[in-house]
Amino acid sequence: MNAPNYLKPWLAGWSWGVRISLFLILLSAIMQFATFALSQNYVISYLGAQPEDISFSIQICYAGILTMLPVQVRFLRYFEMKYYLLFIIFCGIVLSLACMVTTNIILFFIIRFLQGMVVCCVAASMLTLISGFLKPDGRVVIASYIFYGTVLSSGVLIGIVASQVSLNSDFTNIYYYLVLFQVFTLCVILLGFSAKSGVRPYPLYQVDWPGAIFFITAAGGLAYTMIYGSKYYWFTDKRIVLSAIITIAGILLYLCRELTVKRPLINLSVFKYRKFWIGLILLALYYGMKESINLVFGYTAAVLQWSTMQLMVLALCNIAGLIFFMIISERVIVKNKQSIPVFLAAGFLMLLLYHVWMYFIFTPDLAFNDLVLPLFFQGAASGVLFAPIVIFILTSVPQTTGITGLVVAAYARFTALLNAGAGFYNLQLYYNQLYKESFLAHLTGTDEQTNEWLDNFKQLFQSKGYPTDQVSALANASLAKALGLQGQLLANKATFLFIAVILVIVLLLMLLTFIYNAWRKSRQAITGELVKIGA
Repeated sequence: MNAPNYLKPWLAGWSWGVRISLFLILLSAIMQFATFALSQNYVISYLGAQPEDISFSIQICYAGILTMLPVQVRFLRYFEMKYYLLFIIFCGIVLSLACMVTTNIILFFIIRFLQGMVVCCVAASMLTLISGFLKPDGRVVIASYIFYGTVLSSGVLIGIVASQVSLNSDFTNIYYYLVLFQVFTLCVILLGFSAKSGVRPYPLYQVDWPGAIFFITAAGGLAYTMIYGSKYYWFTDKRIVLSAIITIAGILLYLCRELTVKRPLINLSVFKYRKFWIGLILLALYYGMKESINLVFGYTAAVLQWSTMQLMVLALCNIAGLIFFMIISERVIVKNKQSIPVFLAAGFLMLLLYHVWMYFIFTPDLAFNDLVLPLFFQGAASGVLFAPIVIFILTSVPQTTGITGLVVAAYARFTALLNAGAGFYNLQLYYNQLYKESFLAHLTGTDEQTNEWLDNFKQLFQSKGYPTDQVSALANASLAKALGLQGQLLANKATFLFIAVILVIVLLLMLLTFIYNAWRKSRQAITGELVKIGA
C-alpha cells in the first residue's frame, strides 16, 4: 500500500503539509473521545447524570473504538480513502450535533458508542497514512508514539478548551467548536486527497459481524459491572448480577466464535507466546498504576478547592513530561530496539519514585508548587514506559497474526482502566472506613484533644455571632468534616504506599528475570565454547 497515492501531488510533495494535515484529521477524531475529559461536572449538571454515568459514557465510547478496530483493516482495503473519510467525518459531525441537543442519558450512551466507532475509523485511517510516510525500520515505533502521544495528551489539551468554554458560556457551545473543526478537516480532505488511490480493492466479505456483536455485549456488560458495581454494592444488586452474567456469556460466545470462524476478528494463537502475556501484564499494571494521578486531581479539586486553571496548569506539567520523554525514548528505541527492557525497568522505577514522593508530600496544606515537579515526573515515567510496552507486545508475536497484538493490547487497556477505576474506588472506601473507625475510637468525652478541638470550634462560631443553641451542633459538624478530610488524606497516602509496594515486587521480578537471562546466555556461550574445544 503506497500512502502517497492517497494524496494529491501538491500535498504529497509538501512534507510539513502532510504532517500537519494528517495530525489535524487525527485530532478531529480524538477530540470526540476526550471532549469532556476535564469538564465532567458540567456534563453531569447538563444531563442530570451521576458521576458513574459519565465514566460509563467514556468507557462505552472506548468500547466502540475496540469494536471497529479489528474490522478497519477490511474497510481500508475496500473503500477509497477520500470518500471513506468524508463519510465518517460527516457522521462525526451529526453525532456531535446530537450530543449537543440530547438530554436523555440512555440516548447519550448510544451516541457515545457510535462516536467511538467514528473515532476508530478516522484514527485507523490516519495511522495507515502516517505509517506509509515513515521508514520501514521505525514505522511501528514512530506511528505508535504519534498515536498514543496524541491520545494521552489530548484529554488535557481539549479539557482546557472545554473548561474555558464552560466557564464563560453554556457547556454545549463546545460542540460548536468541535463541529467547526470537523468541517475544517472535511475541507482538508476535499482539497488534499485524491479521488483514486490506485490501490486495488480487496473484496469485503465474510466480516465477522456476529463476533463484533458478542464483543459489544461483553464490553458493555463489563463496563457496567465495574463502574456501577461499587455504587450498587456489587452482587447484592440484581442489576450487577445480570450485567456480570451478560459479560461472561458475551466473552464465552466471542471466544467460541473466534475459534470456529474462518476469518476471525482476532487470531487467538497470539496467546501461545510467553512474551505476549508478559507484555499484557505490564500494560495492565502500568494503566492501573498510572490512574493514581486522578487521586491528586480529585483531592486538590474537591478537598483543597483549587481553581480550574491551577488544575489545568498541573495537567500541562504532566503532559510536558510525557511528550519530552516520549521524544527521547522514541529516538533511542528506533536506533536500538534492544533497549526496550532498559526503558521498562527505568519507567517502573520512576513510577515507584513518584508514588513514594507523593506519599511523603501529601499533606492537608498541600501547595501548588509542591505538585509541579511530581506531576512532571509522573508524565516522564509514562513517556518512558508506555510506548516501549506497546512495542514489546507488538514485536512478541509473528507478523502473520496481523493486527491481533494491537487489538488485544487495546482490550487489555480497556479492562485495566475499568479495574483501576473500581480498584481505586474500593481502596478509598476501605481505607476511609479504616481511618474513620480509628478516629472514632478516640472521640470520647474524656479525650482532652477532642474536647480542645470542640472548644476551639465553639469559640470560633461564638465570635462570628452564632446563637448559643447552634454553636454545639456547628462545632460537632466542623469536627466531623475535619476528620473526614483527614481520613481522605490518609486514604490517599495509603493508596500511594500500596501501589509503591506492588511496584517494588514488579521491579524485583524484572531484576530476577534479567539475572536469569544473563546467566542463561553466559551458560550457552560457555557450552558453545566447550563444544568447539571438544570438536
